Amino acid sequence: MPAFKPRNTERARELRREATPAERLLWRYLSRSQLSVKFSRQMPLGPWFADFLCRERMLVVELDGFSHNMRQGHDAARDRWLAQAGYRVLRFTNADVLENVEGVVTAIQSAIADAHP
Repeated sequence: MPAFKPRNTERARELRREATPAERLLWRYLSRSQLSVKFSRQMPLGPWFADFLCRERMLVVELDGFSHNMRQGHDAARDRWLAQAGYRVLRFTNADVLENVEGVVTAIQSAIADAHP
């Protein structure tokens, strides 16, 4: 039996409290199963936190702000880890969400439809 590793739920709570305007806006569309699947915010996945996670469809949605431009290697390593764990990662910029949230939601809906439960 694998050893139990507690999740860093306090850090997840902190990330939810400190959500960016883009994260708060997108959450309005993803919460309460509005896209017919359940999403969770700031969920621990291995050593990482997923901005938005749909476990049912193994889908992670990440929003990248300015700081992500400085750490592209970090994001690439994270994406590799998530892919190896079976997750599909969709990345959008904060500007994408703030300027075209409907387009972002449409892209997420397409990914949900393409993913097998």
